[in-house]
Amino acid sequence: MKGVWTIAEQAGGGLKGVSFELLARGRTLADKLGVELSSVVLADAVCDDCLRELIERGADEVLCVEGPELGAFVCETYSAVIADLARRREPQIILAAATSSGRTLMPNLAVGLGTGLTADCTDLDIEPGSGLLLQTRPAIGGNIMATIKTPNHRPQMSTVRPKSARPLERMIGREGRIERLPLDGTLVDRRVEVFGLEKDAGDSAGIDEASIVVAGGKGLKKAENFRLIRDLAAALGGAVGASRDAVDRGWISYPHQVGLSGKTISPRLYLCAGVSGAIQHLAGIKTAECIVSINIDPDAPIHRIADLAIVGDLFEILPRLNSRLASGGRTEAGK
Repeated sequence: MKGVWTIAEQAGGGLKGVSFELLARGRTLADKLGVELSSVVLADAVCDDCLRELIERGADEVLCVEGPELGAFVCETYSAVIADLARRREPQIILAAATSSGRTLMPNLAVGLGTGLTADCTDLDIEPGSGLLLQTRPAIGGNIMATIKTPNHRPQMSTVRPKSARPLERMIGREGRIERLPLDGTLVDRRVEVFGLEKDAGDSAGIDEASIVVAGGKGLKKAENFRLIRDLAAALGGAVGASRDAVDRGWISYPHQVGLSGKTISPRLYLCAGVSGAIQHLAGIKTAECIVSINIDPDAPIHRIADLAIVGDLFEILPRLNSRLASGGRTEAGK
């Protein structure tokens, strides 16, 4: 057994951002094990610069399998191709993003390789001594964090929450190997025919892609008060988020939920009001660049991780913020 693999994701000949996030995770694991890090790409065609970027963001090797049947994601074909490659090259760890395609591919691949899979991990590490992959993920509704090991089967496989790690800086000129491999036509599942592609609503731009997220919690007291959050998000050019408490109360729908039981996010600005800061919520925003909290409770856990903590009544502060922005303080998203 050798090496750590990450499964890159592509669309239209380009690579998705999660491909580089995975490399950051994989680089740490490979360094601790003293092995190489490989990025696996399946596509119709991928530009040279995209493959070089994988090297320049941490991979030692890129394995790119190309063929017209790989332009669209077909789980059965992707799984067969990666399984065939894995049997021949024997990686000890395979990581994929917990996106809709990653969550579909990896269980199928695990069955094909006769190994286990830990889904939706938020943290990965190597156990000293044994060298086993430590796979940490939320359990029991996000109320505890469980660490799982796969001691008896290989490869060890995990899907990782998008936005739970930042990509490594691109090191222009970093050396590595790029191997373009032809698709073995016998691995294509001819039972599946793709007639057209629709954008996956689960992975479309929302709180998980927004550079600014404004979120509300149970401190808003009722659903109608979420207009304060929506107005502020609109003024800032951001997306609307919510705590699990707010979603459980039916004040806003689940796609807006921030945290381990919702979406892990990494915006440039995360502003929340009436959010106390449960552990699963804090873990879901830990990679945000700037966190601003508004809560009347000075001991609220959210204040401890905030870059700017405002202790005060959100029903006084939010209207003033909205009024100030409406009178000429508008900003564009990301500015």
